[in-house]
Amino acid sequence: MQKQFELAALAAALFSGAAMAQSSVTLYGQVDMFVGAVKNPGTGERAWVANSGGMQTSYWGIKGAEDLGGGLKAIFDLNGFYRTDNGRTGRFDGDAMFSRNAYVGLQSDRAGTLKLGRNTTPYFISTILFNPLVDSYVFSPAIFHTYFTATNGTVFDPGIIGDSGWSNSLVYSTPTFGGLTANLIYSFGEQAGATGRNKWGGNLMYFNGPLAATVAFQQVKFNNVPGDVTSPATLAGFDKQNAVLAGLSYDFKVVKLFAQGQYIKSDVTNASGDIKHTSGQIGASVPIGAGSLLASYGYAKAENNVDDFKRNTFAIAYDYNLSKRTDVYAAYFYDKITGAEHGDSFGVGIRHKF
Repeated sequence: MQKQFELAALAAALFSGAAMAQSSVTLYGQVDMFVGAVKNPGTGERAWVANSGGMQTSYWGIKGAEDLGGGLKAIFDLNGFYRTDNGRTGRFDGDAMFSRNAYVGLQSDRAGTLKLGRNTTPYFISTILFNPLVDSYVFSPAIFHTYFTATNGTVFDPGIIGDSGWSNSLVYSTPTFGGLTANLIYSFGEQAGATGRNKWGGNLMYFNGPLAATVAFQQVKFNNVPGDVTSPATLAGFDKQNAVLAGLSYDFKVVKLFAQGQYIKSDVTNASGDIKHTSGQIGASVPIGAGSLLASYGYAKAENNVDDFKRNTFAIAYDYNLSKRTDVYAAYFYDKITGAEHGDSFGVGIRHKF
């Protein structure tokens, strides 16, 4: 009966021009800016910067919901990145206006949530929630080992292929059962005769008091070398990529500990063979005064049939809360790849949420 009621409510919403129930629209986001220096491994040169998104990428969005009755809501979210250092939209030139999220969907108390559009991947959520520096693309070892490319000149590690958000996708999230939630995502290839060019994945998330855990998986398939791989010659014959991640955290109040490990296998049909990436991260968040001391260490190994390299990365930061919505931070990041000069970054910044 409940399912029938929800379908009836949905049909009424689709075919009625009148407002049925209460609705809400919220403008939200955050502004993050830091001043410091950045040096990538193997470059030998340091760049002094005043950049956007030190602790987190700046974004803004509009989201809303309409109560359709019977525990069913219509929901939407249009959310995009921007750069405070130059006022441009996106994380980089050419990035879409709403590349963080752009979906419409239905949310049911009993049946779960369905979202259609561009959605943040469950794999990305599992990555950022189980390391103390969350989704910092400047200071988080977990992010660097997962979403950045790396090479020693022989082995090219593409990291996770497919971005942190997938276009043309469906996401289904179950209701929470005893702290456990499942999320599934599928992204269509949208090419006639090329149904194999698709992406799918999901995760399990468990939160119960001080304990949290996750397992995530995703597969990306392409008929050709994907455009977001910057070294097509190295990945000639790229077929698909499988990735799996597990994470754990426990809050002891005096310290919150984090750990995660992952394995990424990129299937490549050339002489160099498949690329295998194994990595792990441990970290801690220690409350000190009105802020927290954050520390994280990541280790990775990438290999193919020809060669391999290792990567050691650590970061330390202090994040001080001026209020519930505004904080200031100072951070240092060190990154070393076998056979290359180390890279490091440092900076101080401010973040405001609205």
